[in-house]
Amino acid sequence: MFHQRLGCSSISFRHQDLATALHTMRSLGFEEIDLGALPGVCDHVPYVLDAEAVEAVVAVVNNSGLRVRSVNGDIGDLNAALDAGAQQARERHLEMLLALAAKTGAKALVLPCGAIDHEPLRSLEEDIDLVAAQLIHAAERAAEFGIELWTESLHYYRLCWNTERAQLLADRLAGSGVGIVMDFSHIVASGGDPVDFVSRFGGRIKHVHLRDAVPATEYEPGNINLSVGNGQADFAAGLAALRDLGYTGHFSLELETRDVTHDERPAAAAKAASFITDLI
Repeated sequence: MFHQRLGCSSISFRHQDLATALHTMRSLGFEEIDLGALPGVCDHVPYVLDAEAVEAVVAVVNNSGLRVRSVNGDIGDLNAALDAGAQQARERHLEMLLALAAKTGAKALVLPCGAIDHEPLRSLEEDIDLVAAQLIHAAERAAEFGIELWTESLHYYRLCWNTERAQLLADRLAGSGVGIVMDFSHIVASGGDPVDFVSRFGGRIKHVHLRDAVPATEYEPGNINLSVGNGQADFAAGLAALRDLGYTGHFSLELETRDVTHDERPAAAAKAASFITDLI
């Protein structure tokens, strides 16, 4: 029913428990998902992630019959310098997320581009150096599990919140194998242009998140929590730019929207999927 490369993030139905969310997406006609593992954003994967918790999530996902494209996780503020104990805890969490991704058949683990704060902890250069180093290390670990490491290199609420900072991070990741996730909503909210993003990062884009947004104004911050069609994202132009580039990766509706009720959410997801399918 929908384009074969279009999936849905479980974050879209984060108000439901994991099994229910998977059933909802399957019943709408989706065959592929991104699995949200973001503490405080989506509780489908336990915050305390040990081997037992990994197996429990894997069982629910595998029972759903849905393919997993990526696991969208978080291992803490990558621009924060940690002591030995905290670094070991981060390493254990990373290993569990990689095990989850591998056991669900995901292609990649996705990690953020720094803390949820635009202000660096030291200098911007030092912070982005550290984020890049942590992502490169995570990519090396991911390779041991047979999966890729991607980062959402522009995230409106995190350290790399605009195109300029995304470029600084991408420059440091050149040749590392770390892929880039393009998110229309974060680009638009930051005042950026999806077509420009495609032209800058081209063949390094491995995955695309789809949600609408409006940019910041003098009086209001940008809003990334809008349903497809309710903001200012030019999906037609952005998807055409990807197509012209020869992009062969996948897309995912990440409808962390606040302009529909939970009861309206399934219909809104199906409407968005049909709209994006026509554009792909």
